[in-house]
Amino acid sequence: MSLEWRSPMIIAHRGASAHAPENTLSAFELAIHEKADVIEMDAKLSADEQVVIIHDQTVDRTTDGSGKIKDLPLAALRKLNASVHFPNILGKEYIPTLEEVIETFHGKIRFNIELSNYTSPFDALPVKVATLIDYYGILNQVLVSSFHPIPLMRFHRFLPSVPIGFLAKRGFTGVLSRSRFGRFLFSYQALHIEKSDISPKLILSTHRSGSRVLAYTVNESQEIKKLISLGVDGIITDNPILARQTLESDR
Repeated sequence: MSLEWRSPMIIAHRGASAHAPENTLSAFELAIHEKADVIEMDAKLSADEQVVIIHDQTVDRTTDGSGKIKDLPLAALRKLNASVHFPNILGKEYIPTLEEVIETFHGKIRFNIELSNYTSPFDALPVKVATLIDYYGILNQVLVSSFHPIPLMRFHRFLPSVPIGFLAKRGFTGVLSRSRFGRFLFSYQALHIEKSDISPKLILSTHRSGSRVLAYTVNESQEIKKLISLGVDGIITDNPILARQTLESDR
C-alpha cells in the first residue's frame, strides 16, 4: 500500500489556521477556498467518548473555557467559543466533532486526521475514527497520523487499507522515528518531519522505502521553495494560500 496522492500537496495545518480559528469548520472551509489539497486536524475523545477536533489536551488556549478534554462531555464543549481569539469572525465557532467535519467536507477535500490521544493511547479513539471513515466510505480520502505508534497500529488493525503517517519529533528526540531502524519497526506510508530536520539524504532514504515525506510546519515562501526543491511530497502549513501562491509562482 502507498499514499497515491499528487505531489507536492498543500496540507492545511488545523485548517487555514493563520487566518481562522484552528480546527474549526470555518478554518476548514477557508482552507478549501485557499486551494489546499488536504485539511489536517487533531482528534481526541471527550468525556462521553465523542470524537472531537481540538489540538490541546485542554480547552484553555483555544476557547473561552478551561478544563481537560477528557473531563468534559460534548454538551459542555459545545458551549465554548472556539473563535474567541479571532474577533473578525462573525458569530461563535464551536469545537466540531469528526463526524461533522466528514459530513460537511467529504468529497470536497482530503483529510489528514491526527490521532492525538497521547495521554491515553489505549482508549477507543482509533476504533471510533476507523468506524467513521468506514461508514462514510472515504478510505481513499484519508491519511491517519500520530506521533505515537500504538494508536496507529491499533487503527491499522481495523482499517488496513487506509494509509498512515508517522510524525517524527524535532531534533534528537525524533532520531529513531526518522531512521531506517524506525521504518523497519513500524510500517507507514508517510513520514511527517519537522522542516529543520529535512535533508536530501533523509528524503532519498524515505522515498526508497516507499514512503512520502511531509514537512511541518512551513509558513515562509523561501522555506517552501527550498523544501520543494529538495523533493518533499507535501507542505504542512498554517497558510495554505501563501503555499499555493508560492508553488504557482515557480511554474
